[in-house]
Amino acid sequence: MLATQASARSRKLVGLSLRKSSLKIFCSSGFAIRKFVTSNAETNRFLIYWNSQITKYGREGNIKEAESLFSSMPMKNTVTHTAMLSAYAQNGLLKKARQVFDDMPERTVASWNAMITAYIRSKFGIDEGFRLFLQMPERNLVSYAAMIMGFMNSGRFHEAESLYSQTPVHIRDPACSNVLVNGYLKVGKFEKANQIFHQMDKKDVVSWSSMVDGYCKHGRVSVARELFDLMSERNEVTWSAMINGYMKMGNFEDGLDMFLKMRREGLVSIEPTIVTIILEACGRFDRYKEGCQVHGLVLHLGFNFDVYLGNSVITMYSRFGCLDAARSVFDSMLQKDIITWNSLIAGYVQARSLEEAHKLFERAPEKDVVSWTTMITGYSDKGLTESCVNLFNLMPVKDDISWTALISAFVNNGEYEEAICWFIHMLYNAVRPNGLTLSAVFSASAGLALLNQGRQVHSHVIKRNMESDLAVQNSLVSMYSKCGNVDCAYEIFCSITLPNIVSFNSMITGFAQNGYGKEALSLFDQTLDKGLEPTEITFLGVLSACAHVGLVEEGTNFFSSMRTLYHIEPGPDHYACMVDLLGRAGLLERAISLINSMPFEPHSGVWGALLSASRIHLCLDLAKLAAEKISELEPNNSAPYVVLSDMYGFAGNKADEEHVRMAKKLKGIKKSPGCSWISVKNSVNVFLSGDGSHKSFQEIRDILWTVLDDMKEVYWMDNYGFST
Repeated sequence: MLATQASARSRKLVGLSLRKSSLKIFCSSGFAIRKFVTSNAETNRFLIYWNSQITKYGREGNIKEAESLFSSMPMKNTVTHTAMLSAYAQNGLLKKARQVFDDMPERTVASWNAMITAYIRSKFGIDEGFRLFLQMPERNLVSYAAMIMGFMNSGRFHEAESLYSQTPVHIRDPACSNVLVNGYLKVGKFEKANQIFHQMDKKDVVSWSSMVDGYCKHGRVSVARELFDLMSERNEVTWSAMINGYMKMGNFEDGLDMFLKMRREGLVSIEPTIVTIILEACGRFDRYKEGCQVHGLVLHLGFNFDVYLGNSVITMYSRFGCLDAARSVFDSMLQKDIITWNSLIAGYVQARSLEEAHKLFERAPEKDVVSWTTMITGYSDKGLTESCVNLFNLMPVKDDISWTALISAFVNNGEYEEAICWFIHMLYNAVRPNGLTLSAVFSASAGLALLNQGRQVHSHVIKRNMESDLAVQNSLVSMYSKCGNVDCAYEIFCSITLPNIVSFNSMITGFAQNGYGKEALSLFDQTLDKGLEPTEITFLGVLSACAHVGLVEEGTNFFSSMRTLYHIEPGPDHYACMVDLLGRAGLLERAISLINSMPFEPHSGVWGALLSASRIHLCLDLAKLAAEKISELEPNNSAPYVVLSDMYGFAGNKADEEHVRMAKKLKGIKKSPGCSWISVKNSVNVFLSGDGSHKSFQEIRDILWTVLDDMKEVYWMDNYGFST
């Protein structure tokens, strides 16, 4: 079979070579070809072939071949000039494209459209494109649609709307209307898009699919599904948009049901793009069984030679932790691209097999920024920030992504000051930070509780004109919340034009962490009103808010609704919030019952919440149970010993109090000293309980004694009418 395939490929290559050679021979002899064409009256057939070759060369980026063929052609028509014009435009040679356009002996509407499209696709050519549009002797559907698209993509909505209103009614629907709808949906202007959509006299499958895709991309899956169910005809785009919409919102079951429904109906062919969405979702949601079945479908449909799908399968098995299966797919692939290598390297990094990842990294025939960045992430996960720096310094080319990876490595390992130093270093090297870079720096500022530092980075954002970047806005909300400045956080949240679920999550969590429980719950209601689907993080914020305000029944209802209404399985942190909520309210029996019903082993956070509640309500039995569980999970954690000894002391049980303290001492467990810090003149001053190592310790001590003496003076004067 392989031999047959090789033979077929050889014949194909020979055929292509012969056709190419013949083309050059014919084109090099103008007289011969004129004679041949004239005698056989096949001018059109040859022109069509030559024109298609110019178009082909242009798409492949082989502009010299296109130029050579164009200049050697003994005869040309309008299509020839248009093909050459488009070839130049596709390769960014706008001036040469315009030269061909100006030199054309005659032009058709298609020629004008090609030149206008070339200007529209260039960064600053929209005005010149519009000037040409106004000069056109006649216009068709493509002319109007291209120009409207140009205005929409440039954010010039008023001009797009004006031109749309001038478009002849008989050619407006559906193409021009679809362009306008798509443009509005991209920027989240749903009301405008809806208005145009419902005004359309003619709607095609593209119209409906655009609406479905637009709503899905902005997280409004339920609205998208309502439109989807109304459609009489659906295509691959509609199905993939709907399936992807469910998967992105974490609704795996609904997404998979949609995929199975598509297969049952059988009206749409299964494309690699749709299969890739399912593979990615299987890996993300740890659905091993379904993932293996979809891999089997890939083999059954003959997609196993598709490099793109092969890469998705490797990524899926890597997420399952099945590195042997991922490696098997990798080794079986006849063709590999750089993404293939990066996918398996990332798999080893995720499995913390750094040695295997490094071996593969060294073997890779070529490396890009992703390859290097993945390895930096791997070292970061192991806490080896020094190795991250060494690898970063070896990189031949460093872009904003690689800088972000290094800064994030320091943030993830709690080295916040280093992260900020490298950010400053990045700016000195004239590398423009992206939204993720700034998010990492804001996390560092929040980690150090340096509000002033965060404000300085915020001012940098404004100078760089990045304050409208949604990722940056969300990070700002989170940073100000963590630094305790909820007013600023809420002000920024309110300034977001199109807040997504991450925006709402950041603000809900910010309110909850700072004790604004009612505000957090009110914002959750707004989330639902906006048609956004809540996520696991949303419910963490909501449950935490309920705990702060003591809303037991409301919190219980929210917890239950995660499964019943939103198909979200509660995780360990959600259970910890519920135990905290019940514990604060004194419902310790319900708390322990909830812990016993958990479908997985509770982590230390769950037992910590129970320990805290037991301390508040002086329940020694449950405190002992929680303390034992925490000690098993975290043997070096001093909290259970401290809490138990305090509770025994409060109960007057000196013997058990001393016993717990002795056990702590014998195991060599030390309580972390109390710590506080302040920032003075861009310098962070850290103070530990019982530590006198600060350089200004004696001066600070003297001032504190002076303040204490002054306080005594005030006390004696207020209470006894004289000073000491």
